[in-house]
Amino acid sequence: MPDKPQNNIKTIAITCGEPAGIGPDLVISLLKENNNFTDINFVVVGDKNVLLERARQMNVNAAFSDYIKPHLTKQDIQVLDVPVNVKTTSGQLDKANSTQVLKCLDIAIEGCLNNTFAALVTCPIHKGIINEAGISFSGHTEYLAEKSNKDKVVMMLCETHSAYQLRVALVTTHLPLNKVSEAITSTEIENTINILQQELVEHFNITNPCIYVCGLNPHAGEDGHLGKEEINIIEPALNKLRQQGINLVGPLPADTLFVSDNLKQADAVVAMYHDQGLPMLKHLGFGRAINVTLGLPFIRTSVDHGTALELAGTNKAKADSLFNAIRLAEQMSQA
Repeated sequence: MPDKPQNNIKTIAITCGEPAGIGPDLVISLLKENNNFTDINFVVVGDKNVLLERARQMNVNAAFSDYIKPHLTKQDIQVLDVPVNVKTTSGQLDKANSTQVLKCLDIAIEGCLNNTFAALVTCPIHKGIINEAGISFSGHTEYLAEKSNKDKVVMMLCETHSAYQLRVALVTTHLPLNKVSEAITSTEIENTINILQQELVEHFNITNPCIYVCGLNPHAGEDGHLGKEEINIIEPALNKLRQQGINLVGPLPADTLFVSDNLKQADAVVAMYHDQGLPMLKHLGFGRAINVTLGLPFIRTSVDHGTALELAGTNKAKADSLFNAIRLAEQMSQA
């Protein structure tokens, strides 16, 4: 890895993600926005030839500098070149390139852990093709936790364009629905909310966050008639956290919690599982929202969407989520 920066210009690493997807397109879109991020240098971790070929395909005049070390002044976008294993065609997955995708992540993680990079912003990967390559992989969030030696991290998505700036954190992430109930434990709930509380204070400058918490079952269990998890697990965990001074409301029925009048009072919402909390957020701001991993020893943000293989190389992929992820990473690094 290169030397650590000795300056006030922040260097943010951006991983290209799946080379056949729209990650390279998003990075190319950043070329036009680079000067709008005045206090950031960008280091793209990916295959430079893939980026240049994608730019030609998109009829974009692209130029990238080779990454050597962090600079004292604002620079053009640099590329830390990690070649693909086999030639990439836009929109066509190849499992042979899965190890390259993970190598890019490993390099960026190492740079964040040794403070070479101030933050990590990730473009989308394709979990399925990585697993087809024989590599057990459930997602960015879990991979980053493992590589950082963290037993628990929290996935939170942010939608910043609505009046209430919705933030949704998850107790469980990429689990089949039939495994969710057994994964909802008091310990998991307490750890999730403790991490969320700490990060809202430290990185979002919210002094006394008000956190709304979903129940697991319809109608939050309806006094035990639709499930006992609220009574036996969720409520005791919330009461314990309240005694520590955390401002919690719930457990609440998820179908009414996300009504706009309720959300005005909430700094964040805790959902018990992936598709309980994220559909509402993505309905409000899909393509603009930001995925944040809380509880890591470094800042990581990401786009809120997938690889969109059908858009790769078409010049139709929108980069709003990437730009918002970069802005949030910058803000969090300054808090």
